[in-house]
Amino acid sequence: MTPLLETLDSPAPLPRVGRELIDAIERAHIVGRGGASFPAATKWRAVAERSHGNAVIVVNGAEGEPQSKKDRALMTARPHLILDGAFLAARALRANRIVLYIGERHDVARNAMFRALRQRTEPERSRVGFAAAPARYVAGAEAAAIHFINEGVATPTNVPPYPFERGVGGAPTLVQNVETLAHVALVARGASANTTLITLAGAAARPGVVEVPFGTTLGDAVAAAGGTSAWPRAVLLGGYFGSWIEPEEAWPMPLDHRSRLGCGVVGILPMARCPVCEVAAIMRYLASESSAQCGPCFFGLRALADACTRTVEGGSDRNEVQRLQRWASEVRGRGACRHPDGAVMFLSSALTVFAKEFAGHVPHLARQTA
Repeated sequence: MTPLLETLDSPAPLPRVGRELIDAIERAHIVGRGGASFPAATKWRAVAERSHGNAVIVVNGAEGEPQSKKDRALMTARPHLILDGAFLAARALRANRIVLYIGERHDVARNAMFRALRQRTEPERSRVGFAAAPARYVAGAEAAAIHFINEGVATPTNVPPYPFERGVGGAPTLVQNVETLAHVALVARGASANTTLITLAGAAARPGVVEVPFGTTLGDAVAAAGGTSAWPRAVLLGGYFGSWIEPEEAWPMPLDHRSRLGCGVVGILPMARCPVCEVAAIMRYLASESSAQCGPCFFGLRALADACTRTVEGGSDRNEVQRLQRWASEVRGRGACRHPDGAVMFLSSALTVFAKEFAGHVPHLARQTA
């Protein structure tokens, strides 16, 4: 095992790499660690095929998911490893520009990345720019990152064209999460990419970021961090664009590149909290984070959030639950970006896992447990 958070972090000569690095990434099964879990090698090849020495690398450290802390922890502790991954990507893809896209509120992480950059050579530093990602949920989407760097507006745009076709400044662009790039730096030096960072949130005895070897079960990862602080009702795997899972299903799940880890958040909902209230609060947040670019996102998510709130305030209503199920299916796949899809995936899993709670919700209990 080659832990990300335990590697020596200092400037070091980069290995000579070319297109063969993409094959190594594929063999290592490296996928995006920002949420989509898309195979990294596929993205790299698409950029490499179109680059004429003009490609752009965007280092994505926006981390807009409210419960996620892993990217900030990595940027703070191992900034050189992330920069190594970015410079190696630039060599392999013949890129002439790198942009550090870091959340505007992530001061500690941003300063650590800047300190590390100042320790690099002048030729390296001269290729690197910076953009402060707005504190919005959608700002971390690769299309939103490109739109912000190009136009100063952090909202996703319609595709095609895809980033690998026309991205920053119209050039082929690779947008890659910081954890993904750190793993690339290890693989380029012959090490393995066999760990993953997760953020334990909610009813965890020791909430925060932990690194575990691939194959570790979710239950063992939680136990290694002290276990739960309360009896769990459900686990939210993958953050607000993730899915609710029953604990008995979640604990034996192996954590690897095939897992539904998304952005790496493992949120544990305690039995004492009202699931309906929790779901309604997150749906209101996701509706408020709409880019307001299309009806399914602006009107659809607002309607779903309002229906959840009516259930919280007025109690269970069979017709309301049926409306939620119907509206969720109608919104899916019709948005201008993936924001409504992620929101309805979250909601659909909630309506399944918390079916009894939605069917028997009592308003006064909601006030006591919210």
